[in-house]
Order: sequence, then structure tokens, then C-alpha cells
Amino acid sequence: MKFAFILDPLASLDPGHDTTVAFMEAVQHLGHEVWTTQANQLGVVDGVAYSWLSPVTLTPVEKHDGHWQAANPWYEVESPIWQPLEAMDAVLMRTDPPVNVPYLYTTYILDYVNPDKTLVLNHPRGLRTANEKMYALQFPEAIPETIVTRDKAVVREFVQRRQKAILKPLGGKAGEGIFMIQVGDFNLNSLVELSTLGDVPVMVQQYLPEAKEGDKRIILLDGDPIGAVNRIPTGEEFRGNMAVGGRVAKAEITEREQEICRQVAPKLRQDGLYFVGIDVIGGYLTEVNVTSPTGVREIDLLDDVRLGETVVNWMCDRIQHLPHRN
Repeated sequence: MKFAFILDPLASLDPGHDTTVAFMEAVQHLGHEVWTTQANQLGVVDGVAYSWLSPVTLTPVEKHDGHWQAANPWYEVESPIWQPLEAMDAVLMRTDPPVNVPYLYTTYILDYVNPDKTLVLNHPRGLRTANEKMYALQFPEAIPETIVTRDKAVVREFVQRRQKAILKPLGGKAGEGIFMIQVGDFNLNSLVELSTLGDVPVMVQQYLPEAKEGDKRIILLDGDPIGAVNRIPTGEEFRGNMAVGGRVAKAEITEREQEICRQVAPKLRQDGLYFVGIDVIGGYLTEVNVTSPTGVREIDLLDDVRLGETVVNWMCDRIQHLPHRN
């Protein structure tokens, strides 16, 4: 089968960390073809999505002293071919946030891939629907107390009542722009102004003391949890995100977290969000990551598994059952 990856420039990826590379390695290892492109190389011709697609061969990472070690170079890429995305068996949208206008236009182009012929993961409609912060509000029994506002007075009242809170920009990623705010902070108004840019809503959540023990990333495939990793803050940093230096540790999925997965699964399936990473702190759902969720490399390393192959095998089975497969 042919798997196309819409991604950021290959040279910018970290083969020892990026889930996208784990997927590509799994495709190759299972005997399928890896093709890559970038969002700015997509278009529509005669009502069909096209792209410049390049075959790629990878040298897989190897485990050394508890770390993934990559070859240099770790990939070889051939000349691109202008062809319909429907010539691929699967297309994986793995461009990192932010979800800006170019990103949204890419999802509109992906609407012109015939879903009866080619599997698109995640579904472009689902990517447009699921803001990674706001999506979690649909599951009130799973989330901590949360408000969304641009009003400084509303934020201040929330903080006054809760004593401490977490402020998040709705379009942020990898922990960027997240602040801990608390009663008596003379910078509170300024932080809200900075985050709202004057008229953009922000999310404010109750502070969970359990955050010191870690921010758990749980990987869901078609709504079912298949692995987890804990991201623990280090030093003076309150955020556990790996992008800001959080330490990773082996993690089990608790019964409470299984219940959260059961709550979100039907909606994820409805929206075509097949590969998702949810974030859980202290038994509360805080985010639903759908654009290019990460964590697979770390789970593979800590649990001695190959989640990339689990995902690719699931995709192959799904492809075989497409209505116009042949």
C-alpha cells in the first residue's frame, strides 16, 4: 500500500522524538511505500486533490543506552511527482500547529480526496471542528472547572474564587503561552491582555496540584487507549510538556482515565478523529490533541512496544474495507 504524509520539512523533524517518523518507519517496516509532501504543495484539479508527492526511504532509529539514536542522514527522498492524492491508499495529515488560515485551507483541499477510495487521518472535517482546547468542553464530567472569555473581570473573579488558575491561549501548542495566575498577582491584567490580544478569547482552568506529579498523554486509536506516557515538570517549570523540557516516565492508564476515554470515544469516532492524544492531570481531561499528536516514540521506548505498527495495521484493515478499494 501507499501511505502519503503531509508534514513539515523532513529536515526539521526529530527522528528520535517525532511520532510522524515512527509512523513512516512502521509503514516501511511492514512492507508498504512511504510518500511525503507539504501543505503548500497541495492543490485541486478537476475536483480532485493533487500534490507533489516524493517517495522516501528511511534508516530506522535504533535503541542505545535508553535512547533512540538516528543515522545521519536518516532519510533519502526522491524527486516529486504531481499526482492525485487518491493514488495513495492513505493520507496522514501530520502538519504541526498552529491551526491558522493556511492549515485550514489544507483541510479544505483534503475534502476533495474521495473517502471511499483513500483513508485520510485525521478526517479534515474533524480537524476543523476540534480546537484542541475547546473540544474538551463537550465532556463536562471529565474536565476541571473551565471558563473561556476575553473579559479581565471574569478572569479575575475566577482566580479570586479558585486562588490559582491556568491561563491558556486557544491556539497554542506544546505549552506555548500558558501562564499560572493567582490571587495577588499584579501582572494579572497584563497577562490577560497579552493572551487575549485585546479581543481573542482564552481558556482559564482550575489549577490542579497533581500537575506537579505529571501531565499524562494517553494515545487513542479509533477511540481506544493504546498507550500512555507521563510528562513531569522539571526545575522551576510548572509545565510538563516535552517541548519545554518535561521529563518522561512510564505510565499506566487508570480506571478513571479509561472512563474518560469511554466518554470521548463516540464523539471522536463521529468526527473521524482516529489518532488522538488526550492530556490528563489528576484524573481530569485538560486537552484533546488531534492535529499531530506526539508521544509514540517515548511510549515505545519506555514500554518496549511499537505503537506505530499498531496504527499502520489498523489503517491497513480500514483501507481494505473502503467501498471503492478496488
